[in-house]
Amino acid sequence: MRADAQNTVAEIQKSLELLAQRMDRRTAQHRLEEFNARVEDPNLWDDPEAAQKLMRDRQALVDSIETYESIHREMSDTVELIELGEMEDDTEVVAEAEASLKVLAQKAAQKELEALLDGEADANDTFLEINAGAGGTESCDWASMLARMYVRWAEKKGYKVELQSESAGDEAGIKSATYKISGHNAYGWMKSESGVHRLVRISPYDSAAKRHTSFSSVWVYPVVDDNIEIEVNPADIRIDTYRSSGAGGQHVNTTDSAVRITHAPTGIVVTSSEKSQHQNRDIAMKALKSRLYQMELDRRNAEINAAHEAKGDAGWGNQIRSYVLQPYQMVKDLRTNYETSDTKGVLDGDLDGFMGATLALNVSGKSRAEAQGD
Repeated sequence: MRADAQNTVAEIQKSLELLAQRMDRRTAQHRLEEFNARVEDPNLWDDPEAAQKLMRDRQALVDSIETYESIHREMSDTVELIELGEMEDDTEVVAEAEASLKVLAQKAAQKELEALLDGEADANDTFLEINAGAGGTESCDWASMLARMYVRWAEKKGYKVELQSESAGDEAGIKSATYKISGHNAYGWMKSESGVHRLVRISPYDSAAKRHTSFSSVWVYPVVDDNIEIEVNPADIRIDTYRSSGAGGQHVNTTDSAVRITHAPTGIVVTSSEKSQHQNRDIAMKALKSRLYQMELDRRNAEINAAHEAKGDAGWGNQIRSYVLQPYQMVKDLRTNYETSDTKGVLDGDLDGFMGATLALNVSGKSRAEAQGD
C-alpha cells in the first residue's frame, strides 16, 4: 500500500485500540454472557428500575462490541481490496478503496470520542450558564457571542435549546444567560466548556479602534434524571418572584412571574422567566437540584473538582481558552494546546475538536495525540 493509505490504517488501528480499552475488550464477551443470563431471569422485572438499568448497560456493551467489530472488519476488507487492486494494477479500485478508508478513519475517530462519554451523567441533558466578566460592555457583547456559538453548536448536533433566563447588558450583549440543552450526551460533550473564555479583538465600541481583551465565564452542569434523588430542605431555600428584564426579541421572555431560588447552605442562585409562575418554580427547582448534583459529582471526582475550582473569577489568569481575532486569527485551548486558525468556524459552533481533545485529556491525562503515541 501507498504511504498515505498505511497512515490512514494506522489512525484506524489507534482508534480501535482506544475503543478496546474503553470497553475492556478482554472481558467484554464474558460480561455480555452474564448480562444475557440475567435477562433470562423470570424475576428480572420485579424491580423495574434495576431491570431498565441492566438493559441499558447490556445494550451499551452490545453497541461497543458491534462498533469495534464493524470497524475492524471494514478496515480489513478495505485493506484486502486495496492489495488486490494493486496486484491487478486496477488504479480505479485502489482509489475508491483508499477513499473509503479515509471515511472509515473519520468514523472511527468519532466513535472513539463517543466512547469517552461514559461518565455517570454524560448521557443527560445539560444546563449552560454564561456570565459576562471583566470588561463592561465589551464582555457583555462577548457573552452574547459565546451564547450564539453554543446555540449553533447544539443545533448542529440536533439538540433542543431552550432559554431559561437572560439579563441584558446595559448597552449591548448580555450580562448573563442560562440555557437548557436537551439531547443524548449533551452534558458529556458540554462539560469540558466550563471555565473562563478570553477574547482579544479590535473593539467595535472603541472609536480609536484599539485592541481590547474581554472575559466571560461558562458553567455547565447536568440536568438531573427523575430517578436520581436529590433532597432539598425547604428551610434552606428562599423563593423570590420579580419582573424579569431583558432587551426583548425572540429569545427573551419578559413577564411578571420570574422566579429566583437561593440555596442558603451553598449560596447557589437559580432563576427562570417563563410565562407561568408554576412552570418557573419547577424549572428553577430542577436547575437547583442539578447544581447540587453537579457539586456531588465534583466531590467524587477530584479532577473535575479541581477544574471547577481553577475556573475562578472571569478575568486574567483563569481562562481555559483564548479567542484571538487581532492581530492574528487563533483559538487555542490552554488545557490541551488544541488550536485552530479557523476563528469564524469556531464562533459558528465548530467545537467538536476542542471538546474531543479535552475529553481525551480528562480520561487519560494526555491529549489525543499523546495517547495515540503510546
